[in-house]
Amino acid sequence: MPYATTSDGVQLYFEETGSGRPLILVHEFAGDMRSFEQQMRHFGKRYRTVVYNARGFPPSDVPTDVSSYSQARAADDILAVLDHIGEKQAHVVGLSMGGFATLHFGLRHQARALSLCIGGCGYGAELEKRDSFRTEADMIAKKLLKGDMPAFAEQYSLGPTRVQFQRKDPRGFAEFRRILAEHSPLGSANTQSGVQKERPSLYDLVDEMKRITVPTLIITGDEDWPCLLPGLLMKQTISSAALCVMPNSGHAINIEEPDEYNRIVGDFLSQVESGRWPNRDPRALRNSITGIDN
Repeated sequence: MPYATTSDGVQLYFEETGSGRPLILVHEFAGDMRSFEQQMRHFGKRYRTVVYNARGFPPSDVPTDVSSYSQARAADDILAVLDHIGEKQAHVVGLSMGGFATLHFGLRHQARALSLCIGGCGYGAELEKRDSFRTEADMIAKKLLKGDMPAFAEQYSLGPTRVQFQRKDPRGFAEFRRILAEHSPLGSANTQSGVQKERPSLYDLVDEMKRITVPTLIITGDEDWPCLLPGLLMKQTISSAALCVMPNSGHAINIEEPDEYNRIVGDFLSQVESGRWPNRDPRALRNSITGIDN
């Protein structure tokens, strides 16, 4: 089985398909590498497409200590995979927890990114909701440590940004729930405590995000409520960013609307590859609403 070794000795299981420019897929908390199967098949026709399981998600290692999990480690784990496959740069595409990791990869290792696709990024970012988000993360970790993953999956999968998927695609939703139920309770609990709960708010990262110049796509569903305002923040802050909002969609957009998601991300990658991805015209940020000054 192929594994990449991180700087702190954690083994990350990965798979790859295709050839060409490298593209790394980074999964969400409630998913794993299997959640990107439709993207592996689609993008593997054009790119060297790599997907891996985050630390805490078997068959990757499950460190027992919460201190082995953090937002910085999640970003550096992408780098470990990139180094292991022997590539200098890659397109990085992430969703939710993976979207945060993709953003932080851009903050920490921008020179190694060909582009960033940041999906479903924003949970717990709004400052007035930080305390409630952190409280929920503690509650989730305690539930997980009880070890009943099927019961947890039954409840977690029916959150307010997941029911859209259930309504549209009951069969796909059942597969999503089954995958979540197979996760490691300890790894999931430690991920909640070390990564989700402790990651910094996007609103505290404005100055850092302003330094991102690599082509960036921010993509979210229009019913992914916690990600809408943070998506606007990233769009306004990152001069090389575009914002795409998918209609009538919740959180897991890559499996909820795979054809549309693949089209949007594919168009983005094509523009980057052709050198046609723009930086924002500074005139777009003038204080005047109409452009007519006194």
